[in-house]
Amino acid sequence: MPGQRKRKAQRRRESEARQEARRDGRWERRFATQDQAEFKAYVHELMRGGDLRPEDVRLDMLCGRLTHPTTHVVSVWVPGDGA
Repeated sequence: MPGQRKRKAQRRRESEARQEARRDGRWERRFATQDQAEFKAYVHELMRGGDLRPEDVRLDMLCGRLTHPTTHVVSVWVPGDGA
C-alpha cells in the first residue's frame, strides 16, 4: 500500500513521544466502587468534563472471588514535578 511505511514510522514516533512524556509522573487513584452503575456514571462525568485526554485515564476492574467482591477503579495520570 502506498504510504504504509510512512504511516508506520509516524505511529512509532508518536508512541515513542508518549512513552518519553510518561517517564515522570504517576497514576493517582480517583475513584473506587463495587457498583458497576456508579462506576459508569463517574467515568461518563469525568470524560464529559473535557479536562482529560482518554490516554490519561485508566479504568481497572479488580476481579473478586468468594471473599472479595469485584471492584472498579478509576485512575488518572498525574505528571511529575519536571513536567
